Amino acid sequence: MTDTATPPPTAAIADAAVRLGIPVGLAPVALRALLPGRPFQGPAAPVTHLGSVDVLLETIDDAPPGAVLVVDNGGRTDEACVGDLMLLEACEAGLAGAVIWGLHRDTAQLREIGLPLFSLGAHPFGPRRVPPAGAAMRSAFLDGTPVSPSDWIVADDDGVLVLGDGREGLFAEAGRIQATEGAQSDRMRAGTSLRAQLDFARYRRLQAQDPALTLRRYLAESGGAIET
Repeated sequence: MTDTATPPPTAAIADAAVRLGIPVGLAPVALRALLPGRPFQGPAAPVTHLGSVDVLLETIDDAPPGAVLVVDNGGRTDEACVGDLMLLEACEAGLAGAVIWGLHRDTAQLREIGLPLFSLGAHPFGPRRVPPAGAAMRSAFLDGTPVSPSDWIVADDDGVLVLGDGREGLFAEAGRIQATEGAQSDRMRAGTSLRAQLDFARYRRLQAQDPALTLRRYLAESGGAIET
């Protein structure tokens, strides 16, 4: 799978990461999508917000089309750090979405703009602090998860993942998991239960003989794909 292709869902990528032993960063689960049903992905364009929009404009200016703006505002809940003008600028620059470790404002206008956004929620006030002078910090932390320009962001209604090395392998394995589970789902709708497909009765017999046998190991040994 190439970087421009549509990635598998975050759940499949997370399962692939567990299966392959590849570390994957997770944004705080408190972040919520402003526009549900709008998955997005792209190279990270991270920046630490210090109270002024100039660093955001610099980051948008330098970001490649398809990038994801990642703004670290320290998880603050006393101010919004992005609004309609900033996200319209990002949208017009061809960015794929935005992830804000903080709050947004101009919610109605942001819905009209249509740029997918994750944030902690809305707040009517913008920053009221005096920002320090200095160059933009082109890095971010989503709570404890670091984001650098070499990372790749994948986001959907289940959350936001930060991928580093091994992305192609993760996408490939996640695609296989998704295909297998999709086929299992089709068979369930056609009348064959998941227990029958997995031969769950056999697992229970084996597990009774060997209490250390886990469903995960049984599935790995029998070729099943469902993750537990």
